[in-house]
Amino acid sequence: MSILDVIKKRKSVRKFKQEQITDEEMQLIVEAGQLAPSGHNSQTSHFVVIQKQEVLNELRELVKAEFAKMEFDETTYSSIKTSITLSKKGKYNFMYNAPILIVATNLRGYGNAMADCSLALGNMMLMATELNIGTCWINQLKWLTDNETVKKYLEKIGISADEMVCGCLSVGYSDQPNLAPVIRKGNVTDFIK
Repeated sequence: MSILDVIKKRKSVRKFKQEQITDEEMQLIVEAGQLAPSGHNSQTSHFVVIQKQEVLNELRELVKAEFAKMEFDETTYSSIKTSITLSKKGKYNFMYNAPILIVATNLRGYGNAMADCSLALGNMMLMATELNIGTCWINQLKWLTDNETVKKYLEKIGISADEMVCGCLSVGYSDQPNLAPVIRKGNVTDFIK
């Protein structure tokens, strides 16, 4: 499959089988992220691959509890409003029950943190697509990266206080066999010749 075909095939999966992907598949996905470019070749991104169900459950409940404490108004980003509303109802699973969550962090104060992690997570999504493994970009830990309760938990699993969460991926075999093709208009592009 060409890289353009892989890009066209990639879709966000929000329903996963509980079966773990193979260690070989996981290694290929992580390697794709490690090979992503970084500003000034700094290579400061840190990836934490969580497969342990107990940790995933604790993190899911913690995130739900922290969002449930929040309020919102008309200026709040719509996805954050949804996170808060569902958490208050006790019906929130920010990682869609995926058997794997990859947390991408980078150094606080590093100007290319988001760009570097975004490139890495993008590479991981494409590698997973090539392997017929589903992924979905997850922002909730990024939104809570300065929340003291969440920071303490993340430190417990190996993310240091001098790191910030830039994004995450839910990863696993898709349990959505008939996802409709995604219609993408594409971003606005101007050619100046």
